[in-house]
Amino acid sequence: MEKARPMVAVVDDDPRLLESLEELLESAGYGTCCFGSARSLLDQGLSHLDLLITDIGMPGMNGFELRDQVKKVRPELPVLLTTGRHEIADQGRAQGISGFFRKPFDAATLLITISEALQTGRDGG
Repeated sequence: MEKARPMVAVVDDDPRLLESLEELLESAGYGTCCFGSARSLLDQGLSHLDLLITDIGMPGMNGFELRDQVKKVRPELPVLLTTGRHEIADQGRAQGISGFFRKPFDAATLLITISEALQTGRDGG
């Protein structure tokens, strides 16, 4: 029996970015579900997800807060953070936090990171 496609959730308050990421991920063979806010993702639940990509700067709950909420429920779920503010991404990388992407991000690099994160998650490490 064929395994279902990995499900990637994308949370961003920019509808154009959601649309372009959804197209990119679908073309790469991933299932996607897109949300305009952290709350809408949390209301739907996390059990079906294999990976989360979230913007940092959003009204209401920001990406850091969403990541912290997700880690309480699904500590093994890979979370990638995106931001248009370069100093935040640079600071995160300087602290050794992987999975930071500055907008606009390189599609190939993002897909490689997603693939590696999903592989790590499946391997249990």
